[in-house]
Amino acid sequence: MALQTRDHGTKYDFARDLIGYGRQSINPRWPGNAKIAVSFVINYEEGAERSLLNGDGQTESVLWEQPHVPERIGSRDTKIESDYDYGSRVGVWRLLNMFEHNGISTTINAVGQALEKNLPLTQALVDGGHEIASHGYRWVPYHNMTPEEEKLYILRQMYSLKSTTGSYPVGWFVGRCSPHTKALIHEAHEELDAPLLYEADCFSDDLPYWTDVPAEQNATNPKGMLMLPYSYDNNDLKFQIAPGSWGSSSAFLEYLQSSFDVLFAEGVQGMPKMMTIGLHCRISGKPGRFAAVESFVQYIKQRPDVWITTRKDIAQHWHKTFPYVRKHSTQGDKCAASAGPTSLLGEMQFQAKI
Repeated sequence: MALQTRDHGTKYDFARDLIGYGRQSINPRWPGNAKIAVSFVINYEEGAERSLLNGDGQTESVLWEQPHVPERIGSRDTKIESDYDYGSRVGVWRLLNMFEHNGISTTINAVGQALEKNLPLTQALVDGGHEIASHGYRWVPYHNMTPEEEKLYILRQMYSLKSTTGSYPVGWFVGRCSPHTKALIHEAHEELDAPLLYEADCFSDDLPYWTDVPAEQNATNPKGMLMLPYSYDNNDLKFQIAPGSWGSSSAFLEYLQSSFDVLFAEGVQGMPKMMTIGLHCRISGKPGRFAAVESFVQYIKQRPDVWITTRKDIAQHWHKTFPYVRKHSTQGDKCAASAGPTSLLGEMQFQAKI
């Protein structure tokens, strides 16, 4: 509670919206009149996880094959390191080869330090036309850092990706973020005059939505922040967490197909949605789990009116089709301000019908 009190009314105090687009949703007018937009996200973290080799005081403790093993304090655990290494040595190539064979460009949620340690992969991602989004400079928890320390990591990530890929990222998903992360990302992009198309540390919708940026409260020409919801349900991380983990690759495939079918049906009814599939190289890059991902790709390729694309392309479509409009007056009641798309709903529904 102390942290919330400290941040209330500051540039970190992004509002919350519990209403969203409402019962009828909207038509996002996907290109080609698609009934669903599907994006595959590969999280590339290997080599940037917590490790004594990286100067940390402990080993990593999440998202590897033996999650019941506690972190090792003050010593290395080569088992954990080698499981992560599988993702960078084998898994990422298996996934990339399959996606590129099927003509699919993916979004890579890239940890900067991880790409620095695998430059052949970095070049392959650029040459393959994949979007390289930001997943933070290190794969570590940021929640208990001071804003000043976290901003240093954000800026270092910006410079790192510019160096390895040739450009700043236009989208972010940190995952292990803090209450300050969104504001600091906005601040860093403004300072570097680097476009920010979207931020994805949210799970609150099946469509993108705009939110006001507290730091822009008195700005003459605010830009807002486009939130592009990520997915922890259509995500292979459930293979390695409990309870509710995937017991088999067929269970993962069945869930992905069910999600797709429901969302596609809503698109046929005039309310198209977005589906995001989150993957990890050391998880879905393993042969048994990879089979589920490959089968799902074939499943959706057989369906008509499916837009398989990157998160960047979805964000660009939203910027063009539904540009940002400030949702509340700086003179209004701050407590009643909506951070979500509610106040734009009427305008967007009108636009979607013409």
